[in-house]
Amino acid sequence: MLSRTDLSLVLMVAIWGTNFSVLKFAFREVPQQPFNAVRVALAAVIFVVAMAVVQRRARRGATHSRLLFTHAPLDRHDLWALIAIGLVGHFLYQLLFVGGVARTSVANASLILGATPVCVALASAALGRDRVRPMHWFGAAVSAAGIWTVVGSGADFGGEHLRGDLMVLGSVACWTVYTVGAGPLLTRHSPLYLTGVSMAIGATPYLLVTLPEVLQVDWTAVSAATWVALVFSALFALCLSYVIWYGAVMKIGMAHTSIYSNLVPIAAMVVATLWLAEPLTGRKLIGAALVLGGVALTRLRFQIATPAPE
Repeated sequence: MLSRTDLSLVLMVAIWGTNFSVLKFAFREVPQQPFNAVRVALAAVIFVVAMAVVQRRARRGATHSRLLFTHAPLDRHDLWALIAIGLVGHFLYQLLFVGGVARTSVANASLILGATPVCVALASAALGRDRVRPMHWFGAAVSAAGIWTVVGSGADFGGEHLRGDLMVLGSVACWTVYTVGAGPLLTRHSPLYLTGVSMAIGATPYLLVTLPEVLQVDWTAVSAATWVALVFSALFALCLSYVIWYGAVMKIGMAHTSIYSNLVPIAAMVVATLWLAEPLTGRKLIGAALVLGGVALTRLRFQIATPAPE
């Protein structure tokens, strides 16, 4: 039986899987970095407004979920940690992720991101944050085999997607640091606060770096469909999904949460095939089946290891 946290993660998977095609669609009209700069800025504004509303209600005595609010003060150590994960998890991650998606296929990008659970589990285990069981590693290995089936055999130095694949791989490293680095902060601060503050910190240098490109775009000529894509991606793929991710990390741990990122390729390939008419080859189907099988094995192990209370 899936818990409420599991169901919210399934929603996150559907949003992130759709977001790959949303970005590819929008990049046909607006260059990737200017589009993403406006997207990240909009998401940061939404977070700031949400945090202000929640804190104002809390001062008036309203109660909120731990997902949205805590009373813990922000000390110097927390501030430096937020600056670090903001720069890595939003500034560097967005530069690499969006640049990579623009230079490779949806299937390649989404399947490379399937390496996230392995990276997060390794880092978490090394730091003693999570106990990673043998079945988790077995499931992760099966998923990794699926990723290699789709991407690895075609990634040579002459490949047209190689640069994009490497950039997406770099974004996986950034996301791993972002997830693991936030672990101690989540014991004191809410996912809403943590995500909102770190995004505002990372969005600032991102906007400064991309500002010349942003100003070159004639935004008045951008179609309504692209504006809808931008708002969807900011509101759902950044705001809602990031809070779901950190809320799940807080409740069920990093290793368990990261497993669900392996389901994103399945959703991404389905949407890309139906919307962008990307070819769905036999090799991609085999890889997707391996990824899905690896997730199922790991999920089964967690169910056995952590049975629901009577």
